[in-house]
Amino acid sequence: MTAVPPDVFFKIMTRIHIFLYRNSRGKIWNKMLGMPVLLITTTGRKSGQPRTTPLVYQRDNGDYLIAGSKGGADSHPIWYLNLEATQEVRVEVRDQVFKARVTITEGGERDRLYEMFKSSGAHFATYQQMTQRIIPVVRLTPV
Repeated sequence: MTAVPPDVFFKIMTRIHIFLYRNSRGKIWNKMLGMPVLLITTTGRKSGQPRTTPLVYQRDNGDYLIAGSKGGADSHPIWYLNLEATQEVRVEVRDQVFKARVTITEGGERDRLYEMFKSSGAHFATYQQMTQRIIPVVRLTPV
């Protein structure tokens, strides 16, 4: 019996997650690592195709915050690279679907917001220790 490569397994699990989340209107798989989950749909910067990703989030003054941790990897997640090329995305939070304006935070604001992630889960502190890059925090403002 051949083992499924990790990247193939991850893609399959992501598709299952999205399917269950959408079809249950966010009642199934709405948490990961004890944090709430949203779905973000970006446009592929190379393909031009819609790409949906489940991500944990924090709230700040009515906005949604997502962190491009990629488990502490030395490269940014693909969804983040797609976000750099756009100003608006589709967001699904439980049964709500809306467009949001994208703001990539910087400096002191980014640091303050990343502390929110670290206080919600120790794994975010570990992710930052595992990489030399600054893990981005993206603000999604509903429009």
